[in-house]
Amino acid sequence: MDAGSVAFLREVLESTTWVERTRELGLALRTTRSPGGLLVVGTPAEEPWHLTAHLGDEARLSGLPQLAPTLVRWAPAPDAPDHLRVGLERIERAERGETLFVVAQEQAPETLLERVSDARRVGATILALDGGDPELEGLAHDALAVPDRAPLSFDGAQHLVSMAAGEVPRRPGFRDRLARLLDRLSGPRLPD
Repeated sequence: MDAGSVAFLREVLESTTWVERTRELGLALRTTRSPGGLLVVGTPAEEPWHLTAHLGDEARLSGLPQLAPTLVRWAPAPDAPDHLRVGLERIERAERGETLFVVAQEQAPETLLERVSDARRVGATILALDGGDPELEGLAHDALAVPDRAPLSFDGAQHLVSMAAGEVPRRPGFRDRLARLLDRLSGPRLPD
């Protein structure tokens, strides 16, 4: 999904709470203190490669190095490049100031939940994007559930979150402030 498609998805969902919730989760990802301290993990069946790549792009494009993610894998190949060789033991070394972002459309396995609980206990921030997993959401500081009946796909939610994470808030310019002032002075607009 390209940036234009994600922007269109935002427009379509603007009247719902989805845009605001994905923005909140995206902003929470930015609280990570250091590059590489954003740990992204999925399930053994579904590793969040695509989301991790988008977060890496957003880190570069927005100038927010703390968004540079570390993909945590269940069974990394020993001959894989360094950035693809990070295993679950990295979660065991999580510390205060780091963020563990669990991306799991299916139920999180007990092994993962135990590691998430340990990371939370040492002070890591736990965030989750899931399909409605009450145990995972109970461990998370902030979670966004995307149920099957949601007006967007799990993939679409990942794109909205990653885009929101990289957004640099824009201060209203002179024209924006002037337009608000004119709206206040002229009163509400009535249709013809």
